Amino acid sequence: MILDVVAVAAGLVLLLGGGEVLVRGSVELAHRLGMSKLVIGLVIVGFGTSMPELLVSLRAALAGTPGIVLGNVIGSNIANVMLIVGTAALIAPLGGWMRDAVRESMVALAVALALYGLIQNGVISRVEGGLLVLALGAYLATSYWQERRERHVSLHEAEAAEFQDLPLRAGWIAPALVASGLATLMLGAELLVGGAVSLARDLGVSEAVIGLSLVAVGTSLPELATAVVASLRGHPEVLLGNVIGSCIFNILAIVGLTAIFSPLDVAARFAQLDGVVMVAALLLMTLLLTLRPAIGRGWGGAMLLGYCAYVAALFLNGAGQ
Repeated sequence: MILDVVAVAAGLVLLLGGGEVLVRGSVELAHRLGMSKLVIGLVIVGFGTSMPELLVSLRAALAGTPGIVLGNVIGSNIANVMLIVGTAALIAPLGGWMRDAVRESMVALAVALALYGLIQNGVISRVEGGLLVLALGAYLATSYWQERRERHVSLHEAEAAEFQDLPLRAGWIAPALVASGLATLMLGAELLVGGAVSLARDLGVSEAVIGLSLVAVGTSLPELATAVVASLRGHPEVLLGNVIGSCIFNILAIVGLTAIFSPLDVAARFAQLDGVVMVAALLLMTLLLTLRPAIGRGWGGAMLLGYCAYVAALFLNGAGQ
């Protein structure tokens, strides 16, 4: 078991480091290619911060462990809302009605409902995966068109602005960062998936439980770090753009691309429990953003307590599922 824990820890460290290097290299390359802040925030940062989840999911599908794939995605979305938004709200209340955040949160809720509908059949096919990827393309195109028409700084541009202070270096540095980041992510995914599968056997719980908890939280650490920094700096739009965008990309890009690569068998627990928790978490965030002037510390604490209770229930009731 010790070796499995070491493998998981090493995998998470490599995923964190590789993801950071990949995003920075990609953003610098995009600057050199003359891309706008909107495109950088919407596509480059969006895909870059989701790469750890994507590579972990592809590796898990290749290993024949679909429980880790869906556990990673559903668990990450639950963690994004309950853990990350909850933590950020405890640090500093997320105040001010933000039209972009409300709109994007509604999109994330709709996408989560679509995934919940798909998992009722017990399998996500290649065709359904293709439809999710097409929906991602439509979302990106619509977001780009809509935000080009608006004069205010969007959530996606705010995300990109966080990388504006990076110095431009020699022309070969950016491609080297992208390549090294991808290589590090691939190695990290290999270690994390292998260690997680073995750890699930050691603990006597299902791979789905490990995916929903350990893998999901581990691959969400970049979003958590970004949320803490954004909250301390008083940038709730960056925090929410990162969290909501991650939820959308997790479902449309990661589930979609992974299902195209290998159809995903769906464990019953995802349809009966975890999918419901994911939809409920996103519904709660959407209602709070829409109906309240701020997500205060009280709600932040309640979200964190709810997340801790959910994870505890996973391990108490997850054996053999």
